[in-house]
Amino acid sequence: MSEFRPSEKIFDILEARVAVIAARWNGEITDGLLSGAIKALTRHGIAQNDIEIFRVPGAFELPLASQRAARTGRFSAVISLGCVIRGDTPHFDYVCSETTRGIGQVSLNENLPVAFGLLTTDNLEQSLERSGDNSENKGEEAALTALEMLTMLQKMDGS
Repeated sequence: MSEFRPSEKIFDILEARVAVIAARWNGEITDGLLSGAIKALTRHGIAQNDIEIFRVPGAFELPLASQRAARTGRFSAVISLGCVIRGDTPHFDYVCSETTRGIGQVSLNENLPVAFGLLTTDNLEQSLERSGDNSENKGEEAALTALEMLTMLQKMDGS
């Protein structure tokens, strides 16, 4: 598994409030992703009271909740976290495709960093590897991505 390495100086953030949207489906996995995201945010200077957590039923609901959070104007970035594990039906493909498209569209439509923390795995073992308390945690990666994009956008805006 490859390791995510953010650019060196990504965290010159002046002020930020972050919404973290996490699916309840596959809760053991998404709780791990959420823990990784929170650890990364607080480790890089985002105060706990500047992080707001919202839960949705499953991955398919992530785009709408992310869009609503973005539209409130209260958040500098949104992090979407979920997990879809391949099963025996095409449901996996539909949910993954539409959720991915929706999250990307929210970021473009709302002109806000919306980090993609959706695991799309073949089995539970892969999901556990990517959501554990380790350097492979994709929730942590999503948080770092949100911070890096936020920093870059602030620089573009002259902040």
